Amino acid sequence: MRLFGHTWPEKAFYGEKPLLLVKRENVSYFQFPALNRFPGLMHAIGCRRGGESLRPFDGMNLGKDVGDDPESVTANRNLWRRVTGGGVHVYATQNHGTTIRVIPSERRYTRENVVTIPEPADALITSRPLAFLSIQTADCQSVLLYDPSNSVVANVHCGWRGSVAGLIARVVTRMHEAFGCRPDQMVAAIGPSLGPCCAEFIRYETEIPEAFWPYRIGTNHFDFWRISRYQLVSAGLQDDRIFQANICTRCNSHLFFSYRAEKRTGRFASLIGLKEKT
Repeated sequence: MRLFGHTWPEKAFYGEKPLLLVKRENVSYFQFPALNRFPGLMHAIGCRRGGESLRPFDGMNLGKDVGDDPESVTANRNLWRRVTGGGVHVYATQNHGTTIRVIPSERRYTRENVVTIPEPADALITSRPLAFLSIQTADCQSVLLYDPSNSVVANVHCGWRGSVAGLIARVVTRMHEAFGCRPDQMVAAIGPSLGPCCAEFIRYETEIPEAFWPYRIGTNHFDFWRISRYQLVSAGLQDDRIFQANICTRCNSHLFFSYRAEKRTGRFASLIGLKEKT
């Protein structure tokens, strides 16, 4: 399978078909066909095509703290906002922790189009239309959550530390507590991230809890896609309402930024938000 002139590595793509590809203003991004069935929802999975950043951050780097030229990042973030439909893009100051912040209950944004929350947070939740929650990754998972009954969305930055800390379940619980969301009514999508082909943990006996060892493949690789699915189901979501990109970022560093593949590199964003009510 070829995309952008490249062949998808067979080991890196596990699903029946890729995500839906969208191209606008020389910027490409992906969408889950299953999430596109909800007319009130907007979501997008960015990649590295387009933008102004130079190597090694070429080209659509949205990460401000990776060493890229700040003006290029600002231009990329404004372009990303424009091609995905406007609104207010809300970024988190991610630190591989378990802090969850609800927008806009903690603060309100009026004139700003692109906002970064200064306090640490690795998960964002909102019921506010046109507030698009953006999580930056370069191998970690972005887990998108949507409750169509209560019109609530969440975006979770979930690396292996977040998985170990049970961050996904914490977010589902917070959505229930803050908005009355029922897990069995939610849908979830796991974005492109480090696949079981490349998620190698040489020191897994000290880093990965023994409860995760059934998801070990071979000597020291782990399937964190399955782990996240298990955590979502355990939190009350229905298995058939959970969708996976099944795309390994390290195997596809021509499409996505990958820390494991390149070390010094950029960050792509996954976003989710509610469209304006009509």
